[in-house]
Amino acid sequence: MQTIKEKKFLLDPYGDWAAEQNLHIAEGLGLNLFDVPTKPWDLYGVNGALVHLYGRGDFTTMFVIDMPPGSKTIPQKHVFEETIYVLEGHGSTVIETPDGQKHTFEWGPKSLFALPLNCRYQHFNGSGTERALFSSVNYLPLMMNLFHNRDFVFNNDFSFAERTGGHNYFAGEGEFIPIKPGRNMWETNFVPDLAGFELKAWDARGKGSGNMKFILADGTMHAHSSEMPVGSYKKGHRHGADFYVFAVKGTGYTLFWHNKGEDYERIDWEHGVVFVPTDGIFHQHFNTGPNPARYLAIALGSMRYPFVDSKRKLFGGGVDTSVEDGGNQIEYEDQDPRIHEIFLNEITKNGVKSNMSDIFDESKFVAKKTA
Repeated sequence: MQTIKEKKFLLDPYGDWAAEQNLHIAEGLGLNLFDVPTKPWDLYGVNGALVHLYGRGDFTTMFVIDMPPGSKTIPQKHVFEETIYVLEGHGSTVIETPDGQKHTFEWGPKSLFALPLNCRYQHFNGSGTERALFSSVNYLPLMMNLFHNRDFVFNNDFSFAERTGGHNYFAGEGEFIPIKPGRNMWETNFVPDLAGFELKAWDARGKGSGNMKFILADGTMHAHSSEMPVGSYKKGHRHGADFYVFAVKGTGYTLFWHNKGEDYERIDWEHGVVFVPTDGIFHQHFNTGPNPARYLAIALGSMRYPFVDSKRKLFGGGVDTSVEDGGNQIEYEDQDPRIHEIFLNEITKNGVKSNMSDIFDESKFVAKKTA
């Protein structure tokens, strides 16, 4: 049987690396990260897993880092960006920047941060009794498959000094960059509590919608957070692969479909759930709980550095432009009537009242239900 080293075609450098980590590799359209089994990971010196969701595309992957009480990771540096979202636990991270300075910041549940490219770093679990669990969305597959040289990726001495950011960016401070609704940005390296971060209105994406785009460590990785008020939902839309959507607070569900009239695929979500819509699939987010619902999306290709043309077109205008006008969004008046009916049924189960009656004539849905 031919070995990997002897094989001369159809090589998969990232796939080979992933298999060699001897970790559980979770797959699916979406899943609950609290349920992903972890095991000792030699690379980090703590427990971990890999997550390969169907919509991740060719360039990205997700690590799950599971730190036992009182543990610390083996120091790392690498030529791929990471965007980290903390699921549970409290701890700290020490980053050594190219000028030799060390920056320490403390994180907790629902913290969001990025590691400046190729800076040496180490994570510490600050609790002696509880684990710390977080996810890392990154583009290791892109770098591994492009260069197929592990030393270049993990043992590279090149300094990206411009990625460090402002002196206060590791302290949770940053700079607000106003552009227009849906394009406003916050530049930083660290967001201590994403659940409480102030968002800006973006009604074009849904009634009462709030949003903020993040530029983290001047990276090519994208992140944004959006919120839906009680009794409301976003407009349906579609985009390319690799948008990892994390539920941050609240409860709800997301519907997925390719063509109007077909059956929907559905994922119910709460904190801990992540899903990645596949390339070009329509999807729509719904808040069914008694509190506002907020989510985080991470992808390759940011507002500053879109990376691919599809992201440039999406952020440039397609994201909140109707499909009838060449964009990516389905306006409320154009959506399948089943969508609002499903929503009304779901919020009724939870004792929540609709906040959409000024947009939809809900009497016909009530009449249909009582007929």
